[in-house]
Amino acid sequence: MENVEQLVFQIILHGGNGRSSAMEAMAAARAGDFMLAQEKLQQAARDLGEAHTIQTQLIQGEIRGEKSEISLLMVHAQDHLMNAMTVKELAAEIVALHERLGAEKLVRE
Repeated sequence: MENVEQLVFQIILHGGNGRSSAMEAMAAARAGDFMLAQEKLQQAARDLGEAHTIQTQLIQGEIRGEKSEISLLMVHAQDHLMNAMTVKELAAEIVALHERLGAEKLVRE
């Protein structure tokens, strides 16, 4: 297994990128650019998928008996990833809501 600290930093990196893309998706939807919003959600999903894959590698290593020290940095990475995943799920709902409200506004006009 790669250096655990390097893997932890990769989780933080990809988690942060995923969260940023999710936030950008909401901003795009608020501006009415739903195509960009969907692209940003897809990018968030890719980044969070990469972070989750790394997280799974760490878990599988522990299952195989490769013990790693639980550091504050590792706890931070896990917290960062879980929060980013939550933001992405909420962003998908908010984008869908903006799309629906935009469609309803067009019907009324």
